[in-house]
Amino acid sequence: MFKVIQRSMGLTSLSLLTFKVYAVPKKDSPPQNSEKVDELSLNSVPKGQLEYVEESRSPLEESISQLRHYCEPYTSWCQETFSQTQPKMQSLAQWGLGVTGFVGLIGLFLARGSKIKKLVYLPGFMGLAASLYYPQQAIVFAQVSGETLYDWEDLWKENFQKPGNVKNSPGTK
Repeated sequence: MFKVIQRSMGLTSLSLLTFKVYAVPKKDSPPQNSEKVDELSLNSVPKGQLEYVEESRSPLEESISQLRHYCEPYTSWCQETFSQTQPKMQSLAQWGLGVTGFVGLIGLFLARGSKIKKLVYLPGFMGLAASLYYPQQAIVFAQVSGETLYDWEDLWKENFQKPGNVKNSPGTK
């Protein structure tokens, strides 16, 4: 076992060594002309002097530039107003979360003693409080929930209110 580990460690450690390799031309090959670094294609310097020439603006660019300069006071006013109202809005959102949590606690308090009340009051009160802050999502949720309740009602009528059912048959009392 020790020999296997020793041999594998030896091969692994050899793979981590680095060696320098020097290329020497063959003695019978013809001498090549050495090239300077500037003469290489990757590092070549262009022959002439380059000048940056700015393109003239198109009429569309000019009109956009004028519009930007015209709207600059209004955008700066909007940025200042946003920076002043942002902390107030964040505190209002935190207050709203506090109200939602408090309403949930009230639902939990009112639902003492019954598991069904806990299933109804707690999410109901929290959903009611959250719908004050997210009315659009509350409308969508109510529509989807209503459709689901109608589907369940149809399923209930199909499976449990058949004429042959013992509970609903007209001959039994």
